[in-house]
Amino acid sequence: MTLSHSGKPGPLSDLIVIDLTRYLSGPYCSLLLADLGARVIKIESPATGDDSRYVPPIFDGQSAYFMSINRGKESIALDLKNEEDRRVLDSLLNEADILVENFRPGVMDKLGYSAESIAQRYPSLVYGSISGFGQTGPWRDLPAYDLVVQALSGMMSINGQPDGPPTRVGTSIGDLGAGIYAALAIVSAIHERARTGRGGRVDVAMLDCQVALLESHYMRYHASGEVPGRIGSRHPLITPFDTFECNDGYLVICTVGDAMYQALVKAVGRPELASDERYLTPQDRLRNGEVFKAEFEAHLKTANREHWLKVIGQAGIPCSPINSITDMSDSPQLEARGVFVNVESANGFSYKAVRSPMKPAMATSGAINETERAPTLDQDGERIRGELLKMAAS
Repeated sequence: MTLSHSGKPGPLSDLIVIDLTRYLSGPYCSLLLADLGARVIKIESPATGDDSRYVPPIFDGQSAYFMSINRGKESIALDLKNEEDRRVLDSLLNEADILVENFRPGVMDKLGYSAESIAQRYPSLVYGSISGFGQTGPWRDLPAYDLVVQALSGMMSINGQPDGPPTRVGTSIGDLGAGIYAALAIVSAIHERARTGRGGRVDVAMLDCQVALLESHYMRYHASGEVPGRIGSRHPLITPFDTFECNDGYLVICTVGDAMYQALVKAVGRPELASDERYLTPQDRLRNGEVFKAEFEAHLKTANREHWLKVIGQAGIPCSPINSITDMSDSPQLEARGVFVNVESANGFSYKAVRSPMKPAMATSGAINETERAPTLDQDGERIRGELLKMAAS
């Protein structure tokens, strides 16, 4: 007898994940694995559980933040300094395919679960670690949160208006990027295990992931010596590709190449800009981008946003209003794509959250869950222990 699988649809439905993560980067990684069908068993401290359980907003004693990134998982409380609880974890690891943790380097070693000992005791287990700076290098022992890696990586130096201060990206891209890269690396390690029979170590650093996401900026610096800076919403290499003001608000317009540029200026009633020597080539337009924007925006201010979205869109030019979260919350496009899932707590509190975008495409068998539960602390502990006892007795 073995530990049961999730029973959920998805390509990872035959995998069991032991989740020793907290806050955001690690839980987001295991959430992606759960959305692809894996059974995720979250190990939490008996006293407090994951600290994100206390992040507002709180409704009926439950953190909506915690629920959104821990839905579809199970919770068991284990004190890893208690021998009996360690035996429970050891039994779970013996059945598991994946272990994910996001402690600071060295913490798992002190607990007796170093990568080396795990490889010896559970050779087929994929051991995924997420940390601020990785398991190697002079910064490995430093603490890090999202804001720290956004600042260190250069992300904040290129985000914001030219005359404004360095600015954090408005979502926790440091945590989320690491979670996504870690999930991809873990799935790759599982694929490798299918060929070799052995698990392996996945070492993902939040800083590395932030630098990877800044790829074109580092490319420009190393190729040309140019130091990228803050340019607002403008694309650093293409013009016009920016935010523009109309007489009642803003829109974005994106062009790539001469044909699209010519179609744009014709559509808005300024065909002479196609032959203007300042804007003849992509290089010309980039070099004279500020002059172009001032001239082009002055024309757009003669009419409202709805008018320009219609004429520019009909010309086949990518454009969009700048929506608020409210504007998109009831979007028929997102609804058709199954982007939202109803998240429910054990005490009945529920709300609509965003599911990982792989879910609709990757759930190849069975129906996609419309509602998913977020566990209370140790909600599944008794049942999981019962499963292990039945296995031991069989």
